Amino acid sequence: MAKVRVGAFSISVDGFAAGPGQDLDHPLGVRGKELHEWAFATKTFRTMFGEEGGSSGVDEDYAARSMAGMGAWIMGRNMFGPIRGDWPDDAWKGWWGDTPPYHCPVFVLTHHARAPIEMKGGTVFHFVTDGPDAALALAREAAGERDIRIGGGAATIRQYLAVRAIDELHLVLSPVLLGRGEPLFAGLDLPGLGYAVTEHAQGEKATHIVLTRQ
Repeated sequence: MAKVRVGAFSISVDGFAAGPGQDLDHPLGVRGKELHEWAFATKTFRTMFGEEGGSSGVDEDYAARSMAGMGAWIMGRNMFGPIRGDWPDDAWKGWWGDTPPYHCPVFVLTHHARAPIEMKGGTVFHFVTDGPDAALALAREAAGERDIRIGGGAATIRQYLAVRAIDELHLVLSPVLLGRGEPLFAGLDLPGLGYAVTEHAQGEKATHIVLTRQ
């Protein structure tokens, strides 16, 4: 059965999923890139961005698993880009160049309508103005029997956790302290929502923890 899941989502030791001050120079916020150093070294992520080589081992196993079986993605507007308010034009098409690494339909949560964008490699960005439930329904239809990945950012994941819509959450605890930024679990009682730790493993550069809805 298809799952709704979060995969390879990096957080700091003090619980932040991104640094403060996201802009064109800091797509992940100030120091946010440090959370993902474990991923940049893996074969899976290097291949995604057209690079050769990459590590094997525990980190690579979890990276590969996070990308397998995806039929649709959902992301918040902040993950799609730094623009706020009305779209000034159609120039911004994401952080990822002409060939984003998704290769399937991607549903972007926003308050401002925009026509779909077809990219190379099979990625199509759809902009959903009717809220998280509508985005999830569209993603289920698009994904069929394949999984749906809630890509982020933190606020988007919190919305879906709060209504128990996520079946599996793979967190990557990076050995970094950010001090401030975007907290992942603010205002959530995960045990009360029925989530439990079902898997944990020490990787080469980070710790992997899987939460499953019971």
